[in-house]
Amino acid sequence: MTTAADPGIVRFESVGLRYGLGPEVLRDVTFALAEGSFHFLTGESGAGKSSLLKLLYLALKPTRGVMTLFGRDVASVSRAALPALRRQVGVVFQEYRLLPHLSAFDNVALPLRIAGARESEIARNVAELLAWVGLKDQMKARPSTLSGGQQQRVAIARAVIGRPKLLLADEPTGNVDDRMALRLMHLFEELNRLGTTVVVATHNIALVERLGHVRLHLDGGQLSTDTPGSAASRAAAGESPRPMGKAAREWILKGVS
Repeated sequence: MTTAADPGIVRFESVGLRYGLGPEVLRDVTFALAEGSFHFLTGESGAGKSSLLKLLYLALKPTRGVMTLFGRDVASVSRAALPALRRQVGVVFQEYRLLPHLSAFDNVALPLRIAGARESEIARNVAELLAWVGLKDQMKARPSTLSGGQQQRVAIARAVIGRPKLLLADEPTGNVDDRMALRLMHLFEELNRLGTTVVVATHNIALVERLGHVRLHLDGGQLSTDTPGSAASRAAAGESPRPMGKAAREWILKGVS
């Protein structure tokens, strides 16, 4: 829940988006994300999920309406100021977007090296996160030698290691089995509990209902909100997120405290 005094980390007011002279792919979208919230984004193919994510990670700007991100009106942000704003958003792309000439370790380490982190910190935290997502033995592997599911896990670790205020994931569990999908969702939940706002776009309605977070649903470019059940069922079943190691947890905590 957000208020006028506390507008939240994201706010859309009657936002519309069209490509060129074509019809609107998003129409009158209005919603707000409170800081530290967790939302699923659902909808059939072509409903506008990818377009909404592109607005959120500033690849596009609305063609009408008002969109604010971290309290700033996106329409008024200069081209020079966009990179700093984008660095506060972590993105897990559906097509991975890993650099083919770099190892899994170096792909994940890239945001930290760009930020000027010490190599000792990079070694400790990257190794911890890759181990957590089940890739301890593939740290030196290049993307071409990894399966689609393994590449997706590298992409998730890369987004998480950047300590984003807002984390966006586009179908992050589409290429992994149910067990790994749940494990990866627990990773997103762990980051969320430390203060990061999380939006996960998915077709996996069973997973949405199992975890019980608020759902943003797109249908024909229009948005509705739904709360599909309760996370209490997880606790009743004895399920709890597997904790990350101390090094990785402290690294993330530094960025969101």
